Amino acid sequence: MTLTSETLLEGYKKMVTIRIFEDEVAKKFRDGSFPRHAHTYQGQEAVAAGVCLALTKEDFITSTHRGHGHLIAKGGDLSRAAAEFAGRASGYCKGKGGEMHVIDLGIGMLGAISIVGGGIPLAVGSGLASQVHRDNRVTACFFGDGAANQGTFHEGLNLAAAWRLPVVFICENNLYAMTVRSREVTPVDDLSVRAQAYGIPGLTVDGASFTEVYHAATKAIARARAGEGPTLIECKTFRFEAHATVFPPTLHPAPKSEIEAWKKRDPIEHLFTALECKGLMSTQDKVRLHAAVQDEVDQALRFALDAPWPDGSQATEDVLALEFVPEISPPSPGIRDTTYVKALNEALREEMSADQTVIVLGEDVELLGGLYGVTRDLSKEFGDRVRDTPISENSFTGAGIGAAVRGCRPVVELMYMDFFALAMDQIVNLGAKLHYMTGGQVKVPVVIRTATGAGGGGSATHSQSLEAWFYHVPGLKVVMPSTPFDAKGLLKTAIRDNSPVIFLEHKSLYQSKGPVPEHGYCIPFGEAAIRRSGKDVTVIATGAMVNEALKAAEQLWSESRIDLEIIDPRTLVPLDLKTLVSSVMKTRKAAIFNEATSRGSFASDVAAQISEAAFDVLDAPVMVVGMPPTPIPFSPALEREIVPSATTLIRAIKSMLGNSA
Repeated sequence: MTLTSETLLEGYKKMVTIRIFEDEVAKKFRDGSFPRHAHTYQGQEAVAAGVCLALTKEDFITSTHRGHGHLIAKGGDLSRAAAEFAGRASGYCKGKGGEMHVIDLGIGMLGAISIVGGGIPLAVGSGLASQVHRDNRVTACFFGDGAANQGTFHEGLNLAAAWRLPVVFICENNLYAMTVRSREVTPVDDLSVRAQAYGIPGLTVDGASFTEVYHAATKAIARARAGEGPTLIECKTFRFEAHATVFPPTLHPAPKSEIEAWKKRDPIEHLFTALECKGLMSTQDKVRLHAAVQDEVDQALRFALDAPWPDGSQATEDVLALEFVPEISPPSPGIRDTTYVKALNEALREEMSADQTVIVLGEDVELLGGLYGVTRDLSKEFGDRVRDTPISENSFTGAGIGAAVRGCRPVVELMYMDFFALAMDQIVNLGAKLHYMTGGQVKVPVVIRTATGAGGGGSATHSQSLEAWFYHVPGLKVVMPSTPFDAKGLLKTAIRDNSPVIFLEHKSLYQSKGPVPEHGYCIPFGEAAIRRSGKDVTVIATGAMVNEALKAAEQLWSESRIDLEIIDPRTLVPLDLKTLVSSVMKTRKAAIFNEATSRGSFASDVAAQISEAAFDVLDAPVMVVGMPPTPIPFSPALEREIVPSATTLIRAIKSMLGNSA
């Protein structure tokens, strides 16, 4: 494709704007006018400009911690960007994201992600959303050479290639990490050769040449838009400055001769020479343009420095999305007995029928219906909205998050809770934080389901109860239904929620039965259920331990007339602390009963909260009943020894009452 004069001139202006903006921003960080530090983009301008001008305004990009150039090239607002870098309330993200997390959904920039390689699954999810929406929009994914050695790179390319997603992967190989030369830690000269492993085109271009980048991007974007799948473009480039402004300019890892050689190939001067040869720009035109851009940048910096600081009260805002499904009072359970598995399946079927943006991702979710059959037969009705994924939890969980940012409502299934460890970066650093880091711009309506807990011989790596991991992370909601009725109502609420929800299903409950109405209903989050009324001890039990607590209550009542009140929080976040404390104020004694290791558990935290709230009325210390700090063993005899049961709780209650007598 021949470059038009207009595109060449626009490319030059974009590159000059990036350079001047970055130079001035670097000064502000170094002289203390802006707080902390920045990762600037000088030298790489041809890549951002060449790719973004090949995209349409409706297309998307994802970026990295060095994302200022991409923002400007896509049409970002200099004043809002500068204000964000300055930590001011007028910034893109209200000062909550900073220079590493700029985002502008209005221009299709889905965000700069500061974790190396973290934006790759996000881009894959955006490509998936384009397929679901059938909107013919392409996502360009910028990342550095360091990301090409991350698992997210390989998992992301594999998934995008397998599903022929409209994504163009742009590797900005600037030859150095923070201080280490890339060639010293990478066994290939051209990172583009890695595309061969995934059956997609890969090419290396001169990242200092706007025209070369533009032509490569144009071809790859056209291929993606035609439904032919992704392309990997490696742009060999060079950053002129040190890794970040926290380092002095002299602390560039490259030898001086290499820096000088690259500066002689300055992409801006390279393009100006071409424009001058074509008679499109003179030296006088250049001077006028640079002066105009300098004035625009200066105005943006003045705006930033004059902008107000955020009010301190805003620090705790935007943790969770405020928009929420209207509260619907659940109907009384009907007379139809249904298994926990079927209740979950019904919830998915009803929500997918009502909302075309609900999709299901996971390993073996199509033919097998997932390991426990929750998604069985959904693909027959909903086609490619139910997708089997590779065994790559980080990428398909991240893709779910990316699709959620683009307006889908993904339900992601991980076979076992233990496997969350493989996707923690995407869940904790992206899913949980995007709404906050972007100042509320982004909603992440994703549900991540999994089987949790012991039983079935899964042993140490397939049996853990790790809810405390996610209970600890701001920005996530955590749900643990204990009955089929709750499983259906809470899953429907989770799918409609605009925040990421961790949905935990204990594997021992899947075949349990209970009354579930045939018609749809939602159960609001943050409302505990009193499973049994009592007057002697409050037992707060979660998941499968609810049934064990009820067994213990019946035995203690029949044998000793000890009357337990059993409360099921149902959702750990948000937690209905009011109901829990109200019960303890009545019984004056409490035990928190969960399957997880007691040390550092959800139970331990709730015990602390109750002790603080009801200290004056407690007749005994709040007791935590759970597992010892031991991995789950394989042998059933050993497993029975450490996994909590009704017997465990009975011993604990008797001990409590004996000590408090």
